[in-house]
Amino acid sequence: MPAAPLRITADHLESFAIGAWILGTGGGGDPYFSLLEARKHWAEGKSVELIDPLSLADDDLIACVGQMGAPIVMQERLCDGPVIAATIAMMEKHLGRKFKAIMLWEVGGNNGFQAFLAGALLGLPVVDCDAMGRAFPQADMTTFAISDFSAAPWTMVDPRGNSVVFTEAIDWSWMERMTRRVCTVLGSVAATCKVPRLGHEVKSGTCLYTASKAMRIGRTVQAARKVHADPVAAVVEAENGLLLFQGKVTDVMRRTTEGWLRGTVQLDGLDANRGEGFRLDFQNEWSIGWQNDEVKVTVPDLICVLDTDSGEAIGTETIRYGQRVTVIALPAPAILMSPKGLKHVGPRAFGYDLDFKSIFPETLR
Repeated sequence: MPAAPLRITADHLESFAIGAWILGTGGGGDPYFSLLEARKHWAEGKSVELIDPLSLADDDLIACVGQMGAPIVMQERLCDGPVIAATIAMMEKHLGRKFKAIMLWEVGGNNGFQAFLAGALLGLPVVDCDAMGRAFPQADMTTFAISDFSAAPWTMVDPRGNSVVFTEAIDWSWMERMTRRVCTVLGSVAATCKVPRLGHEVKSGTCLYTASKAMRIGRTVQAARKVHADPVAAVVEAENGLLLFQGKVTDVMRRTTEGWLRGTVQLDGLDANRGEGFRLDFQNEWSIGWQNDEVKVTVPDLICVLDTDSGEAIGTETIRYGQRVTVIALPAPAILMSPKGLKHVGPRAFGYDLDFKSIFPETLR
């Protein structure tokens, strides 16, 4: 039986910001500025309900929103709630039909907030699900693409007010190529309303209950901090994760190209890992981790880099020399690890000549 709607409070948002940043696996954007905006809206009396995806009727029309671009650019060119809401209004005008609710494109980081901001402004509930179960850099790296759902239409608005409607795309690869090119022209950041989904597609082809999962992870971190316990260890234990490496950031190389943030981070081991090295590659999100030059962990397993003391997630755009960090892994949703899923989000989809082998034993997935 579907759960009753949950009225989202300011406390829920604080927990969500922590958990979504961890689930962002380095990407999705730092949620800080969207959290500030949400605090303002909630202080003015706005709010949203979080609804169970299984409560949707099969023909309910659901908007799917998120930002697109390079995370480092999002720190300087902000797409706020009204810009996200504008993409939904554009889509409704294009379709000639109103939406029943809004869902998250990806639960990770700042992008996880976009549905809540738009919902508060438009008076629409948010569905407790997303299309990734984490964050990924490309439109064809989603449960929608894995499920062979349609890729169009798609609306895009930049902070200046420029807008584009993509009416057709032969597949998700072409939608990614077209929207990425336009996003780059717009300055490598834009708000988007992805192709709308019907209720039966949401129930069958998304990662369910990920918004509430982010809140749960956030509460775990908050509870550990309150009693001066280890928040990283608390998350690992609560979410069936694995602690991979503790170290200090000794080198960061990153560049913004073609609408993505790409690069490599080098860690030198501390404590139990003293004398060892760990290297992380990223394309917006952490994609591959090598320990002592041997592959340790790969997508789609969730690779999360956390501040060793606070448990706060560290993004690919904010990581810097000298930080003390702990690398952990969390299990990926099952749909991402299916044979079809791995074609879209496995190591080879990121250009690596590697086959995916989960770091987790089957009993922990």
